[in-house]
Amino acid sequence: MSTIAIYPGTFDPITLGHVDIVVRASPMFDQVILAVAGSTSKNTIFSVEERIELASKVLEKIQNVKIIQFNGLMVDCAKENNASVILRGLRAVSDFEYEFQLAGMNRKLMPEADTIFLPTSEKYTYISSSLVREIAKFGGDITDFVPKVVKNVLIDKLAASSR
Repeated sequence: MSTIAIYPGTFDPITLGHVDIVVRASPMFDQVILAVAGSTSKNTIFSVEERIELASKVLEKIQNVKIIQFNGLMVDCAKENNASVILRGLRAVSDFEYEFQLAGMNRKLMPEADTIFLPTSEKYTYISSSLVREIAKFGGDITDFVPKVVKNVLIDKLAASSR
């Protein structure tokens, strides 16, 4: 029996912290599914197609990673893809309360799946997609926060939207 983990999020944009979680999780599971949320209450800068394309480019060398879009409840997506593990990254203690609540709800909705928390490597604990977008919006250097391809696309996107 293979163990499939699902790592859901908006990934707007995918950061080095997200990449760190996937790279470290990939040897632990037969497959890691990066599930990109299509329907979200967040105001995303990238379309879901763009977020999937960027994630695909960034993670292309990791053999057991599959990137998909999901809409609606993540647990429905997990069931459809036979995932038995829900992977969540933790940056700081402040993330834990929300993530713990989410894990409890997911457990109620999908008792056959367990949530595994994977702390982000220390050098990425301060990185979030929203902070990256904010820094880039005001012309700050995001080199240390996102893969190069993401940096270039984000800068181009922000330049185009300010015209």
